[in-house]
Amino acid sequence: MVDNPSARKPGTVSRRWPWVSGVVAVVLSVSMGAIIAIRSNGPVLLDDVWLGVIVEHREWWIEAPALVLNFIGGGWFAVFAVPVGILLWLILVRKRWAATYFALSALASVAAVQLLKAILGRPRPEEMLVAVDSGSFPSGHVANAATIVVVLALIFARTWIWFVGVAYVVVMAFSRTYLGVHWLSDTVGGALLGAGIAVIVWAPLAERLYRERNRQSTTDSGDFA
Repeated sequence: MVDNPSARKPGTVSRRWPWVSGVVAVVLSVSMGAIIAIRSNGPVLLDDVWLGVIVEHREWWIEAPALVLNFIGGGWFAVFAVPVGILLWLILVRKRWAATYFALSALASVAAVQLLKAILGRPRPEEMLVAVDSGSFPSGHVANAATIVVVLALIFARTWIWFVGVAYVVVMAFSRTYLGVHWLSDTVGGALLGAGIAVIVWAPLAERLYRERNRQSTTDSGDFA
């Protein structure tokens, strides 16, 4: 296994970095939303440029996987099927603290996304290819993806999960802008919010998660001794 900071005993890692990094990410996301709202909720930075490039280069072979990601990352599948599936899996592999961590992170992420959407009420782009609800900032699909990736990476402490997970979040963000349902800044805000919440929730549970992982690794090793 490649060494990963999250795999070390929490006591050997600065106790402040999860709180600081998580809070900074959430504050950045909220600040982005506030700045956008102050600017009349219109496009900012590269929003217009990026959307223009996307619309100009739309192709059916890109739209198809984007629609698949639209289904996977939202609606009943993302709100119920995916969370319940991950929870049951974690419980079956005897990771009850991990299941608790995932449940708390997922709920907090969804609640934060919906709260910001309701408060900011940012209009979505006009070039949408699929029907969606109101509230463009932040992207719920991307926030959900970021939360799941960070949670699983911290639970299992495998470097490859970070690489695959980051790629998944980037692809999800691209798909949201490709379908025209989000501005680029919405996806950045969603990624920061989802990841930040996952790290904040992890901080007070880090010791228990470490002990659970270490205990299970010792038990599994003993089974093959």
